[in-house]
Amino acid sequence: MESRIQTAVERSGRKRSDVTLVAVSKKFSAERIEEAYRAGLREFGENYVQEFAEKYPLVKNLKGTRFHLIGHLQSNKVRQASELFQVIQTADSAKLLKRLDAAAGERGMVEQVLLEVKLSGEANKTGAEPEQLAELMKAAGECSTIRVNGLMTMPPWSKDAEQSRPYFRRLAELGRRYGLGQLSMGMSNDFEVAIEEGATLIRVGTALFGSRPKPQNVASPVA
Repeated sequence: MESRIQTAVERSGRKRSDVTLVAVSKKFSAERIEEAYRAGLREFGENYVQEFAEKYPLVKNLKGTRFHLIGHLQSNKVRQASELFQVIQTADSAKLLKRLDAAAGERGMVEQVLLEVKLSGEANKTGAEPEQLAELMKAAGECSTIRVNGLMTMPPWSKDAEQSRPYFRRLAELGRRYGLGQLSMGMSNDFEVAIEEGATLIRVGTALFGSRPKPQNVASPVA
C-alpha cells in the first residue's frame, strides 16, 4: 500500500506528507482497528454512526487517532456523530451544518467538516450539487464551532480507475474555487488516480483489510 501511494505521489510531483490515508474500517471489529493502529495507521473511516457507536468504547483510548464519518449523515444522528467523530466528511446541507454547529457548541468543541459533493448524477448517491456550494459556504460562515476545510466526493464505481479521473479533477477545481484545500477522494480501486488529481485524503478499505466479514462482529474485545 505504501509503495503504491509513494509511487503515485512521486508521479504527480507531490510529497508523501500531502496525502493522508484513511483506513475504512466499517464492518470490521474494534480488534481489527487496534491491529491496524499497531501497524501505524491513525486515521479511520466509518460509514454508520450506530455501528461505530458500538465499537467506540473499545477504541476511544487509542492515542493520536482520528475517526472520520464517511457515510451519509442523517439529521437525527447529528448529535451522536458529533460526539463520536473528529471529522465529518459528508455534510451536504445548510440544515446539517447548523445542527453540527449546535452540537459541537454544546460540547465546547470545534468540528472539522468536509462538504460532500455529488458529481456523478447517480440517484443512489448523496451529496450537495456543485451549484449549492456557495450557499453551503455562506451557511458555514454563519457557524461558530464548525470548520469547513474541504470537499469529498464518490464517483461511480468502475474497474477502470481512469473513469474516475474527470470526477476527481472536477472536485479539485471546486476546491480551488472556494479556497478549500482538503480533498477527500479515491478508494481502493482508484486512489492512485485521485492522488494524481490532488487528493489529500484517500479512503481505503478492501486494499487494507480485505473483504468485509459477514456477519459483522463489532463487539470484539480489544487486547
